[in-house]
Formats: sequence, C-alpha cells, structure tokens
Amino acid sequence: MTDRVILYGKPGCHLCDDARVIVQQVCAELGVGWSEIDITQDEALFQEFGEQIPVTFVDGRQHDFWRVDPVRLKKALTS
Repeated sequence: MTDRVILYGKPGCHLCDDARVIVQQVCAELGVGWSEIDITQDEALFQEFGEQIPVTFVDGRQHDFWRVDPVRLKKALTS
C-alpha cells in the first residue's frame, strides 16, 4: 500500500501528537496508508518545515500545517 498521507513533525511537539492521532484515525477508517517523517533527521526538511509543524501532505501536495482538520482530511482523501 502506498502512503497517501505524510505527516512531517518532530519529537516533543504536542501539535504533532494531536495531528498523529487524527491522521491515524482518518487513515484507518478509510483504509489509507500514511507515514511520519521526523524533520530533525534531515536539515533541509527542518529548514523548510521547522516553523510550520506538523505539516501534512496528501498525494504529494501540502494539505495542512499546525492543525489537522479530520473533516478536511477525509474530504481530500475521498475526492
């Protein structure tokens, strides 16, 4: 299964923890694969997303940052 959703975040980020729960729930409900990338392991990603995390991508395009709206995420995955 290809991961349609990618969550960029970092350890110790409470917004990332909140986003992870929502992404897990929505993706499980829809049977969609997802993955998480720790931006602290890649300097370029840290520079790009450090002030916006968590950042979600759906199908390779940036979808949201800071907060994940479950309704909006579902809509993006079912449209």
